[in-house]
Amino acid sequence: MKAIVPQEVIEQKIYVIQGHKVMIDRDLAALYGVETRALNQAVKRNINRFPDDFMIKLTRGEVMRISQIVISLKFSKNVYAFTEQGVAMLSTVLNSERAIQVNIAIMRAFVKFRNIISTHKELAHKLKELERKTGKHLKKHDVEIQAIFEAIRQLMTVEEKPKPRIGFKID
Repeated sequence: MKAIVPQEVIEQKIYVIQGHKVMIDRDLAALYGVETRALNQAVKRNINRFPDDFMIKLTRGEVMRISQIVISLKFSKNVYAFTEQGVAMLSTVLNSERAIQVNIAIMRAFVKFRNIISTHKELAHKLKELERKTGKHLKKHDVEIQAIFEAIRQLMTVEEKPKPRIGFKID
């Protein structure tokens, strides 16, 4: 079954604001195929479903930092960002088949981001562990390498003993 919205399109519309991965009301409305005004009205009619950790009202500065959408948000009075839980809740207030299909695609995008972040954390941990283990051995190896260099230097600087003269001695 082909996705109603390509995964790449959704991924490009996820931002990190105030430490949360969020999607902007305008982007969500476009994905759902409704006007932003209609989306926000549906949210306001069901505001008790959208606590602070589901929906964030953005400041003008936060809006301006999202350079890709500055032009479309320039004249908006209020701009809302929805966390993953808020997006999931949107499908209950926008009760349409498209909203359900789009939400499924969005949830998959959020899961993909979580998996990527988890993989990066795991790799960073493994790298740190390797550095810690190697660091201990490097000190040991440094000492051993210095000892090898010293032995090589000693072999190179052979003491020169007076060579016996060859021949007969005439008194």
